[in-house]
Amino acid sequence: MASSGTALIIGVGDGLSASLTRLLHREGYRLALAARDTGKLAKLGEETKASLHRCDASDPAAVAALFEAVGDLDVMIYNPSYRVRGPLIELEPAEVRRTLEVTAFGAFLAGQRAARNMLKRGKGTIIFSGASAGVKGYPRSAPFAMGKFALRGLAQSMARELHPQGVHIGHVVIDGGIRSARRPDPEGRDAMLDPDSIAQNYLNLIRQPRDSWAWEIEVRPWVETF
Repeated sequence: MASSGTALIIGVGDGLSASLTRLLHREGYRLALAARDTGKLAKLGEETKASLHRCDASDPAAVAALFEAVGDLDVMIYNPSYRVRGPLIELEPAEVRRTLEVTAFGAFLAGQRAARNMLKRGKGTIIFSGASAGVKGYPRSAPFAMGKFALRGLAQSMARELHPQGVHIGHVVIDGGIRSARRPDPEGRDAMLDPDSIAQNYLNLIRQPRDSWAWEIEVRPWVETF
């Protein structure tokens, strides 16, 4: 299969990001995978012939080194997330700060580097993994809402600025639980999101013609009320 270009996925684990990795590999992309712990990615990297990169997404120097190592990009997907829950009056400030650093500041760092890379060639796609918490703040989850609201604002601002320059920005609101071996579908009727199905939606975003680019899509189980 001819190469579709190079895709970088930041924040890779064994859920949605693994599904994205396998799908993009099948579509012919050369893959670079980044995570704080690359040891857990050895099998996935071997399976998809991906290069592995250790990176703390909230560290400007580490992010700069990652993009320098990967080189020119056609797709960048930002998937890291950090979450602390609890009553507002009991939250530890350090944990709140960490949530914002990973969820929002890291997205800015990666988005800025990816944009610089893609603007040189006037093309590319940058996708951020969002959540329902970026649209509505839930009780006992203020830090996550803060981070995801900021992420959504970043994506919208980038889309308005960069779409006219040829770089497609996407924000995917994942509104529901993602199915996994640890979290099987309790009802057995597609009541949870399948990571492979979510990944297909990311690919649809990547393939959108520029005369009808979407900057945001929401995905949720068909049985969910909202």
